Order: sequence, then structure tokens, then C-alpha cells
Amino acid sequence: MNFEPTKTSIRKHEVPDWFQDAKFGIFIHWGLYSVPAFAAKGLSFTESPEVGEEYYFKSNPYAEWYLNTLRISGSPTQEYHNKEYGEDFSYDDFVPIFNEELEMWNPQEWAELFKNAGAKYVVLVTKHHDGFLLWSSKYPNPMKENYISSRNIVRELTNSVKSKGMKMGFYYSTSFDWTFNQEPIDGRTSDMINGIITPEYTEYVKNHWYELIDDYEPSILWSDIGAPPLLDLFELFAYFYNKYPDGVINDRWDKIFHKDGKVYKMRRTFFYDYTTPEYKSYNIIKKKKWESNRGIGNSYGYNKTEKEGDYLTSKDFIRMLVDIVSKNGNLLLNVGPMPDGTIPELQKEVLLGIGQWLEINGEGIYGTRPWERAEGNTLDKLEIRFTYKNELLYIHLLNNPIGKTLKILTLTIPKNSKIMLLGYDNQLKWEQDQEDLVLYIPENLTESPVYVFKVIPNEL
Repeated sequence: MNFEPTKTSIRKHEVPDWFQDAKFGIFIHWGLYSVPAFAAKGLSFTESPEVGEEYYFKSNPYAEWYLNTLRISGSPTQEYHNKEYGEDFSYDDFVPIFNEELEMWNPQEWAELFKNAGAKYVVLVTKHHDGFLLWSSKYPNPMKENYISSRNIVRELTNSVKSKGMKMGFYYSTSFDWTFNQEPIDGRTSDMINGIITPEYTEYVKNHWYELIDDYEPSILWSDIGAPPLLDLFELFAYFYNKYPDGVINDRWDKIFHKDGKVYKMRRTFFYDYTTPEYKSYNIIKKKKWESNRGIGNSYGYNKTEKEGDYLTSKDFIRMLVDIVSKNGNLLLNVGPMPDGTIPELQKEVLLGIGQWLEINGEGIYGTRPWERAEGNTLDKLEIRFTYKNELLYIHLLNNPIGKTLKILTLTIPKNSKIMLLGYDNQLKWEQDQEDLVLYIPENLTESPVYVFKVIPNEL
């Protein structure tokens, strides 16, 4: 259909099957902040309400917020920076270092890794809040000269990702740009009013979004921290959908803004294809498509102070993925490369572990939809998740079975159904014990983060 730049028309866009089916994507935060690669440890994003605004922003766990945290007097980042680089060393001085390291980067290696991890799409941060551009834009930063990557990261990675059959998406910090606003964010109030609202900045952002759409053909527009009030979002969305009807748009385009010293809320769209909870998930099946995003540790950008104990394992993420998918979500898992493009070994291990599990069990993930309920339990209080596809029910056991049988409470399946354990050739014996389903576990069971049982009705 042809979309008009109106709310009524835009709302007719439906989430395409590819995004519903994909389930797993890779997020990439890489830029100048990858050079110092530092953030205070000990906090997580979800703890911010408990510890207080001032303490949280001063001890921000996100390494990609290095420039902002550096501007907060007495912050651990400021202390680290002055000790490591000296007070006269500015954030801009990381540009030549990053661009020199960038010569080592191999985008094909990234694409190969993401493919092996089982990802179906990739979202690259093209401009974070520090304003540094990762592509050869016709619209350079007017506040800083040569504030741009020496290689066209967007083009090179897009070509590599698409060559592996994955979809490509772009994150862009639409409201925040700390080259235009140098006031540090040290609390929620300043967080609310830090966005740029000038006509000049609006034009700058508009040019970038249209350039990314026209020159690189993304499947995902991933905005962050709102958008300038003067930016015509319906015009942008209609333009994108008319070029790429199978494209999707996230929910981070609306924001609280400030004007004449007053804070006011401007909600202008009430439209998005999917929501993006950060470092959290929903606990029920959501009718609206959603995507949980997070780092492997507590930071998106590479934080060299994070060690193995600060990262979740592939086992953790496999269980997280299953839970998210059972509730109509996708998982967008972030990698934070080093400045030379090296993805830390611990992060690679996590991705490959997920990929190995998906190679055997992906049938119960990709292309599925939520069943009539997401969760279940066994008699032994083990956790169950359900997914559904083409009349097939997939039962995901999140724990190791206890004993030779598994009794799943309040689950009735059609008579004469066949049950297979993914990765095994033989059918499983089973019986219906009133309203409970009893499965007989194979003796040669190989340990797995999640076991997936496929219920095949007799008519199939």
C-alpha cells in the first residue's frame, strides 16, 4: 500500500513476518568511547531508581556514556580519565586513535560470527549521543571538524551483513547530541531537557535519517531518546515504508522536551511497530511485538573493567531468549567491540554458545508464535515455556529433568500425538495422567541449557 504522512495512514502498517519470525538480533555499540573503554562497575541500568539519580549518573555503568560522565565533577570516569590521559586530553583526542585502530577491522568476520550465533538481523549504532558519525555523511557535524570515522563503517558492515542473508538496521541518537549541548546529564531532570530542539539540529537529524534510508537501505530504524519536536515523523515514516514496506520502526521517537526554561511533554506519534524494554522483559504474553535489548555485561560499549564474572553466560541468554520468545518478543543482544574491531573473546564465546544451541533447537524458536499461555511448571517445580508453529507445540524445559519422567502440570495434548526431543531421533513415550502430561526421558540425555520437546498431532 502507499502510505501517507498521517497518523491514520501510518497506523495501517503491520509488523512484517520476517521480524516476527527472526527472534534474535545483534546490537553493536562501537565508537570513540571504545578507546578509553571505561565505566564504573557495580551498578546496572535497572538499579538506577534505587541508588538515586545523582549517584547513578555519576557512576553510570554504560561505557558509551563516557563523554557525559567525564563532564560530571568527581565522577569515577573523570578521575580515571585525568589519571590515564591527563586533564588536557579532550574526548576529541580519541578520534585519531580510533581511526588508526579502525584500519584493523574486518567486517566480514563480524558478519560470519553473527551468522554463526544464529542472529537474523543486526542493528549498528551509527551515531551515539557523543555525535561521532560512523559513515561518510554528506552532512558532517557542524560543531566539530573531521568528527567522523575514517572508514565508512555503515556501508562496509551493511554489505557484509546482507551478504550473509541477515537484515540490517540502524540506531541513531535522534534527540541527544553532546556536541550541540555540552551540559552534562546528572539527573532525570537534565536527562529530560538535554535533547536538542533547534531548527538547525532538526535539519541535521532529518538529513541523516533520509541519507541512511536512501544510501544504505535499512530494514530497521532504531531511534533513541526521542526526536526534535520540529521533525516531521509521519513524513519520515511514510517515506521509509513506501521504500521498504517490510521495514520496522521502534518506539523511541517521543520524548519530554524543554522550551524557554520549562519542561513539557510532547507525544506526537503514539506509533511504533514494536517496544524496546532495556535490560528487562515482560512477564506476560504481549499482543504488541516487542524486543528486549541489553549488553552481555552491564555496558553496551566495551568496558575493559568488566571481566568474566560480570558477563552472563550463553546458558543464561538461551533461557532468556526462550522466555522472551514465548511472550511475543525478540532478543537484541549487544556486542561492544574494542577500538580495532576485535570482539572480546568472552563475548564471542557467549554468541557461539547461543548459536550451537539454536542449530539444534532453533526450530522451536524461529518462526514461532506465542501459544495460549507462555509458562508452565512440572511436578518437580521445574520451569516450562511454550511456543507454537504450524499446529506444532514446542515445550521448552528450562532446567535439567529430575529422574526418568517429567510430569508437566495442566497440559493436555491430542490423542495419538507424537513427541520428539529436538536433537534426538526416536519418539518419546508419553501418557496423559488426567490433566497432566507425563514424558519419559531418554536415558542418553545430553546436558543442554534448555530441552525442547515437539508435540506433533496425529493428523500431521
